[in-house]
Amino acid sequence: MAWLLHPFECSSEQKPMTLKIRQVTGNREICIFLSGQLRSEHLDQLKSEVKRGGPRVTLDLEELDLVDIEGVRFLNACESAGVSILHCSPYIREWMLQERNGPKDHPELG
Repeated sequence: MAWLLHPFECSSEQKPMTLKIRQVTGNREICIFLSGQLRSEHLDQLKSEVKRGGPRVTLDLEELDLVDIEGVRFLNACESAGVSILHCSPYIREWMLQERNGPKDHPELG
């Protein structure tokens, strides 16, 4: 099953930004493949898919190009709830770790 969510146009020169959700059910787990850009407007649909999958859900982020802060927080909440996250890009993983650890003091900003 695949869902194409919310094309979002930035300008007339750019392509629409979308998130594609593809669910594959195996014998022991459900894998949800995400492609494109995970933004806050996609989270309600994605939360429903994860919830429907139950405790055996895995998120595969190999084709995920971009996330916003709400997407990062959602991914952290998924991991905290026991959802496995596969093929997470280094920049997304780093952002997740930074968000989990809370804001750091930046003396150069003060």
